[in-house]
Amino acid sequence: MRPFLIGAAAAALSLCATGTVRAEEWSVSLWGKPRAFTAHVEKLAELLEESTQGMFTLDIRYGGLSKNTETLDGIAIGAFEMAQFCAGYHRDKTPTITVLELPFLGVNTLEEEIAASMAVYNHPATREDLGRWNATLLMPSPLPQYNIVGTGAPRRTLKDFDGMRVRATGGMGQAFRTVGAVPSSVTSSEAYAALDSGTVDTVAFAPHAHLSFRTIDVADWWTTNLNPGTVNCPVVVNTDAYEALPEGHRAALDAAVPEAMEHYMAEYAKIYATWGQVLEERGVEKVTFSDEDLAVFRARAADPIRDQWIAEMTARDLPAQHLYDTMMAALRDAQM
Repeated sequence: MRPFLIGAAAAALSLCATGTVRAEEWSVSLWGKPRAFTAHVEKLAELLEESTQGMFTLDIRYGGLSKNTETLDGIAIGAFEMAQFCAGYHRDKTPTITVLELPFLGVNTLEEEIAASMAVYNHPATREDLGRWNATLLMPSPLPQYNIVGTGAPRRTLKDFDGMRVRATGGMGQAFRTVGAVPSSVTSSEAYAALDSGTVDTVAFAPHAHLSFRTIDVADWWTTNLNPGTVNCPVVVNTDAYEALPEGHRAALDAAVPEAMEHYMAEYAKIYATWGQVLEERGVEKVTFSDEDLAVFRARAADPIRDQWIAEMTARDLPAQHLYDTMMAALRDAQM
């Protein structure tokens, strides 16, 4: 990795010396605040500045450039060059990627999530799908399986979910609906206010987001093993801006991605090392569901929602079955 970065930097500096390239600064649209979820983008900025000796930099903005539901719109018109988005926030914008948000896929680790994501990202249909937004997929933001925090009396069985208002998007929202819950698609930035005000009873997030968006601060309980799925939130770049980069800058960007992802994984490891302590300090009760309840949940949600997704996407002239099969093959390979 390091020799490649040094080589990319040398190429960029050589071009600068001949006057054929100028310093480049890209605007990056994120939301919330710096956290594990954005650690790879932050690291990417650091690596790029280092490898190009300041000739290619990223101006990272947390809000201000775009709402987190409209980042693809900004990418499409070139309002900024890089952005992170979540497919579940707007299923119709990137329908191919929503296959990764189907419930109960059997993903156990972030490494497996990366393998499944990259298989879908590299599929021709996904590339065409993102092309409608003038977007090129740069790297994933693999997220752990979600679990929920809630206020009031703990929901200990699936029967307790009847009428429960839960913040859950995409396939997870559909999954909760199969057991009587009422899903809400409020954004991550709105989740704390929704939970605190009683607009929702529960919020489905990965641990880092419960910390970052402070839902854990008002939580009375947390599910340890529900694991209904996760959301998929890639980092994309404006295709025109990417293709217009000088060769050295583009090489530096591509070379920095693997190291940025390694940093991302390390940041998540830190969170999980302390998560139990956080729950204890805040007095949050841990709720563990029975194997019987989990089996019922999967039976009601997994196959029917998958079949519905395939039928709907096929009707939209997308190769839905092939996308699903490609994803599952990559997941099986990663688990071997």
